[in-house]
Amino acid sequence: MNLVYADLDGNLFDHPDYIALGRNGDMVTDIMEDELIPLPEGATMVSLPFTKPIGINLKSGDMQVVPGNVQAVGALLPQGFTRLLIPSYVKSDASKLLPLFGYTAVVWKDGGFYVAAHATDDPEPWNPRNCDPAELEVQVQQFLQQYGDNRVFQHLSKCALEYECLTASNTFLNRLEGSIPVSFSCNAGCFGCISEQPDDSGFLAPQTRMNFKPTVDEVVQVMLQHLKTPDNIVSFGQGCEGEPSTQAPTIIEAIKRVRQQTDAGYININTNAGLTDHIRGIVDAGLNLMRVSTISALDDHYNAYYKPRGYTLKNVEKSLRYAADKGVITSINYLIFPGVTDREEEIEAMIEFVRRTDLKLIQLRNLNIDPESYLQLIPKAQGELFGMRQMLEIFEQELPDVILGSYTHLPESLKQRRYLQQSQ
Repeated sequence: MNLVYADLDGNLFDHPDYIALGRNGDMVTDIMEDELIPLPEGATMVSLPFTKPIGINLKSGDMQVVPGNVQAVGALLPQGFTRLLIPSYVKSDASKLLPLFGYTAVVWKDGGFYVAAHATDDPEPWNPRNCDPAELEVQVQQFLQQYGDNRVFQHLSKCALEYECLTASNTFLNRLEGSIPVSFSCNAGCFGCISEQPDDSGFLAPQTRMNFKPTVDEVVQVMLQHLKTPDNIVSFGQGCEGEPSTQAPTIIEAIKRVRQQTDAGYININTNAGLTDHIRGIVDAGLNLMRVSTISALDDHYNAYYKPRGYTLKNVEKSLRYAADKGVITSINYLIFPGVTDREEEIEAMIEFVRRTDLKLIQLRNLNIDPESYLQLIPKAQGELFGMRQMLEIFEQELPDVILGSYTHLPESLKQRRYLQQSQ
């Protein structure tokens, strides 16, 4: 299980003199064999700037910082895979922040790369190789010619071609879950937001937030185009926008107009669900699916990360409960981090939160963040640290009717997965 490192030019090597280690939060730990899977197709190997890897020296048996001009290495996992450990490293410059990615521990064994991860969902629908760049370019141009005055399509063309956003690409390829960004404002100040950062944050936002308010006509046009395929999903709430429910009047009117013309497909919103009254209006207009972003079911942790403006975690819970009672299939976009999400108090609080809100699906998402700044931001652990594998096992045991996955599923797909899960 050789340590993997990069030179200063980004070239990757395995080190024959060091055994690889991982990190669970700020604790350096051994990597167990059953925590490793082969590097998934679609994963990206990256060096971690301003870091040095930590490993076990084979000769001395001591844990050491690897000497020389070397950098730690991590893997960025595709949809469908949940990381169990982050790379083991120390920063050579503590003032530097790592780019906003979800780094996973990686090793070299049996002639190939392995990662500390668990396959949580079927990766095939969201495999980047299924998005042909040449086909996408053609489709984008066709859409822009057909809907030249629609600013939403114009905005999404940049998301698809420049940012390589698969949800935006789906909009042009007319498949799966397509995006409809509507909001330039937000009622939260998320730490590490990927679309907008304050000047003094130290982070560089990897995307540009939309800077206009779409008309109802523009939104309806995008929705109707994507819902031509019966099993497609149209989704409000994307990484390139703020909180979609801040534009509730636009969303409500758009849903009503669309449902007057077609009952095909599914309408979804990705939201923080803090504006409960707005969420109620959107649900009542004809929403089918709702995915709520959260990082914790504990107020102090939630507030430290989201910095909510004018709402609390209790508002989020009320929104989820209302949607579930109205027949909306609800899920959470659970931002997970090894050494935090697997804390005893976090697990207990989340299980009770899921039960109270009648969630159908937990979408496990690897948190894209600089580990040190995140660990400094949130409360310290109060109880035992279980490890990510045991955390997943606890969720499966305590929440047998809830699906663990990585992305939004259609109702029939959820039923099939639940049947398979219960029959195992």
